[in-house]
Amino acid sequence: MSVTLGIDLGGSTTKIVGLRPDGSIIAMHRVQAQDPITSLYGAMGNFLFTNRLQLEDVSRIALTGVGASYVEGNIYNIPTEQVEEFTAVGVGGLALSRQDRAVVVSMGTGTAFIWAEKGRGIQHLCGSGVGGGTLAGLCSRLCGTRKYDQIIKLSTSGDINNIDLTVGDITRNSHPSLPLDITAANFGSVSDGASAGDFAAGVINMVLQSIGTTAIMACRACGCGTAVLTGFMSKLPQAAECFALFNRLYGIQFIIPENAAFATSIGAAQYIERVQG
Repeated sequence: MSVTLGIDLGGSTTKIVGLRPDGSIIAMHRVQAQDPITSLYGAMGNFLFTNRLQLEDVSRIALTGVGASYVEGNIYNIPTEQVEEFTAVGVGGLALSRQDRAVVVSMGTGTAFIWAEKGRGIQHLCGSGVGGGTLAGLCSRLCGTRKYDQIIKLSTSGDINNIDLTVGDITRNSHPSLPLDITAANFGSVSDGASAGDFAAGVINMVLQSIGTTAIMACRACGCGTAVLTGFMSKLPQAAECFALFNRLYGIQFIIPENAAFATSIGAAQYIERVQG
């Protein structure tokens, strides 16, 4: 078997995907990153063992992500190529969403906004320090945990009305782009009795809304009505509802594709397949 591995060495996790020669996905795995090198070899070993593959089955490796800079040369003598992260994000986002042009949003430890158009290239538009790192850091202080599964569990019992100030809290007059029930100020109305669940819901809401607002401006700057959301935060339970609201308010279509968390590793593997044939 001739397998192409795409490996995204991120700031907090490492994601690995294997592609068959026809481009179909064999499997995807994610592991917590301690240091880039340990994470890389641990992810590879886990992937090969779990899918009953040998090193000889791997024909090439595509590395991307912030941790890829720590890796030099080939891995286990397998031809290894470094793929620029924004390129991998753009290729993967378009492939998974089946779009020809879009603003691709990579929601990781921080957030990157990429303009991608088939046949015309990929451009990094801007970045934001608001992302998964923000979520973990704030919740570690406000909720007593920085583990995403615990934050998500807490948030399901939270009430955002104990945290955020809405437009309806400050005026009786609504506007087509400012319904009374939308957020006027994140953390603008924190109740004295706010629970850990309330704070978790508030932090998630603030992070997602910040990302959505920047995505709207990026789409308008590019003259495009579509944003593709990638990265593990796109799968937060609150994400679909949050971005559906942005769609209703501003007319921008937000797409959360299947396997969005693995868009960068998939994009890296597809890119070197496309370049090398």
